[in-house]
Amino acid sequence: MKQLKDILYKVSIDAVKGPTNVDVAAIVFDSRKITPNCVFVAQKGTVTNGHDYIDLAIANGASVIVYEDEPQNIASNITYVQVSNANKALAQIAANFYNNPSEKLALVGITGTNGKTTIATLLHQLFTKAGYKVGLLSTVKILVGTNEYPATHTTPDSVAINSYLNQMVQAGCTHCFMEVSSHGIAQERTYALAFKGGIFTNLSHDHLDYHKTFAEYRNVKKSFFDSLAKTSFAISNADDKNGAYMLQNCSAKKITYSIQNVADVHAKIIESQFNGMLLNINNQEIWVQLIGKFNALNLLAIYATATQLGLTSEEVLVLLSTLKSVSGRFQFIVSKTKITAIVDYAHTPDALENVLKTISEIRTFNEQLITVVGCGGNRDKEKRPVMGRIATEMSDSVIFTSDNPRNEDPYQILKEIEAGVEPQNTNRYLTIEDRHQAIKTACKMATNGDIILIAGKGHEDYQEIKGVKHHFNDLEEVSKFLNEFNK
Repeated sequence: MKQLKDILYKVSIDAVKGPTNVDVAAIVFDSRKITPNCVFVAQKGTVTNGHDYIDLAIANGASVIVYEDEPQNIASNITYVQVSNANKALAQIAANFYNNPSEKLALVGITGTNGKTTIATLLHQLFTKAGYKVGLLSTVKILVGTNEYPATHTTPDSVAINSYLNQMVQAGCTHCFMEVSSHGIAQERTYALAFKGGIFTNLSHDHLDYHKTFAEYRNVKKSFFDSLAKTSFAISNADDKNGAYMLQNCSAKKITYSIQNVADVHAKIIESQFNGMLLNINNQEIWVQLIGKFNALNLLAIYATATQLGLTSEEVLVLLSTLKSVSGRFQFIVSKTKITAIVDYAHTPDALENVLKTISEIRTFNEQLITVVGCGGNRDKEKRPVMGRIATEMSDSVIFTSDNPRNEDPYQILKEIEAGVEPQNTNRYLTIEDRHQAIKTACKMATNGDIILIAGKGHEDYQEIKGVKHHFNDLEEVSKFLNEFNK
């Protein structure tokens, strides 16, 4: 229980009606979760407007209303707090309510189109192996020490973030590694958090259904680095054309990493196989259990972060060699007949191209590469034909299939993917809407030594169709069929 006057600290307030020395039991922004003596923050969302639920919130027990637009009905027994930005107000109030837990942790945010989950998860692995108690906020899962919680968003809402961070502090965690999505930044979910550091991975075509233009998407990412304090660090990928832009006007200590350019942390890939690669990082050789240029860059970001957080380069190199791939990120199995099946989360053109390039760098070309791929519904439509073009250009055979169609017609999504296929590659693909059948067909097509890539869903264990989530796991499916066909 907190006093309202205490949790309004640093909130930009336009007006207050009613007492501020009232007890507050919870912070709520969803009217369906109202509890007695809570603060209800009315946010203007993309689908609903919280202001429409103020009366309902009061009826269900809210004692404080935070709003932007003054409500028509003013109740005498309620405290009203008017703000110009409800999203920022919610984030600051949540941070105050949970005693500003981010200030008591070494909180590192990872942002970019691809690589966020891998870097956050592997940093959690590395610091756990180094003997620290660590927290994780990721797309795949949330970890508070050894306690695991399901993740519903890449970046949770600001109340949930602060609640989890507070649990981490209470559990004795010293570090937390957190994925920071463009949606999370744009909606101020990370506002009022004290980041020890930030990492920029890369920027490619994604989320333009929300941000509308690439420039807007890029600038939202940059605003995260602009907000970092002088006492924090900013680590950026110098091989991405937007890497230098992210660091412009950034007050934090700047560190760059690269494979192709001069940077503070540099690597060269000496050897690459399906079970790992030999890297030279800042003139020191190390064998790691991940593969691909994109993973080499991820490891450089991890190396730079760990050394900024106090580990020696020797400690970090030893720990890097022990790290294992993240669920659904270039996760592979090999069948009895040496068919290699790879499951990867690649759901953007850049990610798909990176995975296919990595496979091309390792394969002998005496085998065929069969790619199974689709695109999610109710998301960025512009990337669909690009994904179709890349898949058919870089694979021997392609099966276009359903991903998470959500509320869209899967056949329409598939037509939009097919539209990107170049005329010379039209004989390389077939379309099977049912993902189960698509994976089964790929397994039937494969012969000794072939490679199957199943892209798009990675770690996800469901398929969302018309608002309903059905159990579906790509790795389970391909393992089952390869065993069934005794391949």
